[in-house]
Formats: sequence, C-alpha cells, structure tokens
Amino acid sequence: MNAETFFKRASALEVLGPLALLQPDEIKTLTDEAKAAAKRADGLRKAAIKARRKPRYCPPSDEVKMESSEFMDRLRAIPAHVRTRIDMTEAATRIGTAKYPCR
Repeated sequence: MNAETFFKRASALEVLGPLALLQPDEIKTLTDEAKAAAKRADGLRKAAIKARRKPRYCPPSDEVKMESSEFMDRLRAIPAHVRTRIDMTEAATRIGTAKYPCR
C-alpha cells in the first residue's frame, strides 16, 4: 500500500476517536498492512546483515513494538510528497531508521 494512502485512511480513523471502533474492518486492514510492512522491513534489515552490509536501522532486539500513536507521529513526520512516492515497507524502514539509527 502507498504510504500516503495508508496515512490518510489511518488519519481518518484517528479523527473518529472512540467511534473508530465502529470501523473494525478498516482497523484490521490497516493493522495488517502495518504489521506486514514492518515484517518486510525487518526481513530487508536481516538480509542486509546476512550479506554483510550495513542495515538501515538497528533496533536493540528483534522484538520491536510501537504504539499506534507513535507510529502515526513518525509516519506524519515523513513529508506528504515523499509518502506519495513510497510504499509502507519503505515507510516502516524510514520509521525504524529514525527510531533506531545505526551507530
């Protein structure tokens, strides 16, 4: 999924507040997309390490958790004109890079 499309759909749910719970299919679709993108980004990170290349981000452990509000804040930090050009895997990688830079 395009990162801007995801962002707009997720933002629409944020605006609804508690009423967003009345949209369980949309919540599931977006949650599944975010989890899949994070899994693909992690796979790319691990492949880089296996190929002895520097990964784009370096979390403290393989188990990375992030609240949806933090995820949205970090996605919001990616400029809209960039979000329109990247998919959610690239967005998740950029979010990981911002949160867990390699030293």
